[in-house]
Amino acid sequence: MKRLIMGNEAVAMGALKAGMTFFAAYPITPASEIMHILAEKEGEIVFLHAEDEIASIHLVIGGSLAGRKAMTSTSGPGMSLKQEGIGLAHMMEVPLVVVDVQRVGPSTGMPTLPSQGDIIQSIHGSHGDYNPIVLYPSSVEECYRYTIEAFNAAEESRSPVVLLLDGFLAHLSETVDLDRVSVEIKPRTLAPLGHGKRHFTGLLAKDGVPLTKDSLYYREWYGRVKTKMLETAMNYRFYEYLKNDQADTLLIAYGIVFRVILPLKKEFSLFKPVSLFPVLEKEIQAAASGHKRIVVIEMNDGQYRGEIQKVLPREVLGISVLGGTISLKEIRERLHDL
Repeated sequence: MKRLIMGNEAVAMGALKAGMTFFAAYPITPASEIMHILAEKEGEIVFLHAEDEIASIHLVIGGSLAGRKAMTSTSGPGMSLKQEGIGLAHMMEVPLVVVDVQRVGPSTGMPTLPSQGDIIQSIHGSHGDYNPIVLYPSSVEECYRYTIEAFNAAEESRSPVVLLLDGFLAHLSETVDLDRVSVEIKPRTLAPLGHGKRHFTGLLAKDGVPLTKDSLYYREWYGRVKTKMLETAMNYRFYEYLKNDQADTLLIAYGIVFRVILPLKKEFSLFKPVSLFPVLEKEIQAAASGHKRIVVIEMNDGQYRGEIQKVLPREVLGISVLGGTISLKEIRERLHDL
């Protein structure tokens, strides 16, 4: 059945469809609707209005360890506060989903205006080396679909998975039939606490025993975890490539920006990465071949452009849309000025 659904609502519905039964968060614009919708499900799920963002990430770690699929939602300032907990979950290999509905920053910034300023934070926010999976939908239907896939990736990799949105996408309403969205739902992979001898710590440990001075074991541990993450990510390589045989320029955009530039497919080739990280290296290299210019268009000061530049041995141009507003007219004019 078709319904008029908002992006944040689709995320909440996708989480429930994926089997989430534990949710903890602190209200923050423009992510609060996810929390409001799930509050109405209290009794069907464990719902906790945390006292702050730091508490919420650690609550969902505990909920996941207790055997439940778990999620939290936030925006940029809250994402900053959650970073230590996200690092802890990576070290302990705990599956969970973190939804970050981005707004203009830094700090409190412009709370009601959207941004894509948390791209780097989503992969490098916590200290140390780790290799997260990050997804970014661009429609209400995709918000639903890729929330489910985020849970699948979390279970398969046993790690936190980040689902990025922006304020425009979160509050975008579209008519969709979610019953027609077919996504395999992967079961819980982590046995709950109380099953066997288990010890969880943020320290480097082997079989529950800390090995905080064993550099060789750290290299072994990191190699295993990195391999696990990269192998899992191969199953979640989502993107859309609209090739224009007459175009000499490839435009790369994600989230709501891709929706804005979609009419430009008559003049340019378009590439939309849904799986932002790990970067779709081979797919982007293949799409870039045959084009004279590569332009990344995003609502930040070139955060994803830098990641694309790492995988393309050529110049990558960028258009930064700042301040929470975006128009096709402006983008078209800036493309012609490049």
